[in-house]
Amino acid sequence: MEWTEYTAYEGGNADANEESLRMVSATPIGGEPVSDEELRPHVLDGFIGQPRLKAQLQLFLDAARKREVPPDHILLAGPPGLGKTTLAMIVANELGVPIRVTSGPAIQHAGDLASILSSLDAGEVLFIDEIHRLPRAAEELLYIAMEDFRVDVMVGKGPGASSIPLTLPRFTVIGATTREGMLPSPLRARFGFTAHLDFYPHGELEKLIERSAAVLGLSLDEGAANQLARRSRGTPRIANRLLRRVRDWAIVHDLATVSPDDVKEALALYQIDTEGLDRLDMAVLQAITRNFNGGPVGLNNLSAMVGEEAETVETVCEPYLVREGFMMRTPKGRVATAKAWEHLGLVSPDAQSMDVSKLP
Repeated sequence: MEWTEYTAYEGGNADANEESLRMVSATPIGGEPVSDEELRPHVLDGFIGQPRLKAQLQLFLDAARKREVPPDHILLAGPPGLGKTTLAMIVANELGVPIRVTSGPAIQHAGDLASILSSLDAGEVLFIDEIHRLPRAAEELLYIAMEDFRVDVMVGKGPGASSIPLTLPRFTVIGATTREGMLPSPLRARFGFTAHLDFYPHGELEKLIERSAAVLGLSLDEGAANQLARRSRGTPRIANRLLRRVRDWAIVHDLATVSPDDVKEALALYQIDTEGLDRLDMAVLQAITRNFNGGPVGLNNLSAMVGEEAETVETVCEPYLVREGFMMRTPKGRVATAKAWEHLGLVSPDAQSMDVSKLP
């Protein structure tokens, strides 16, 4: 069992493995916090991006304050690194109540969750990260606690065991998940408000980077934030991580301000290109285009060519490459798109055949 009062939460996906070692991964690297406390906004007005979600959440909290009751339970769903933990902290701060933090993997037994729930004070917020990874028994206990604000405590063992209901003060659960589909329907139904976080467009990422740079005391020339935003995969956590590496570059090179060229040089050192692709991404695209003539190629052959496990290629590289249009998944295998050929500076076989057909 593991929970803490409001602190800089050092959570993350316990199964990250290879991805957690990449600069452009959305999971924390090593012991890196999910979001540096100094960079995390504490009020909703200071949260950059997700405008529709912010408006919905503001109305939701304002109504709860006017009714003078704790708000309904909140589910924050979306890819890692978009600010779910930050929003949970903001909700507690806006309500002026304490927050307790735990995660699905940290709760091994239903009794672990029962002890946390029974110690909550009225109005308190319980934040459960990776809530989709709760054990089944803990999920069932949570259903009752969220709906009826009680837990059933088992006393004794064997045939003489009995269940004693323990009434809980009204509280608010905030669950965060990267896989909403893995939540059982009864648990999803207990949340009164579900917020879906989307990847950030470059414009919003630029604003976030400029804010973070000001907090870090780093001066950025015009265009530098744009260069960082283009490489951040639409993810604030990656943007802040890359910004810290650029800050290191500026400190080592005694730079008063950081120019766009400085950003390019600093991130080139980490093999991150203009589209946010790193060494592994580029290796996958080059294998498909150079070794398999653009595909289709099976996952096992592709992973063998780049020297990585098939699961790593499928779960770490492919989602971003597919989302950005560099790769397609087909029934016959993976295929490089025209955008991939162009990004690598290569001419696709289709383009070559078209040129040949035009010859006299």
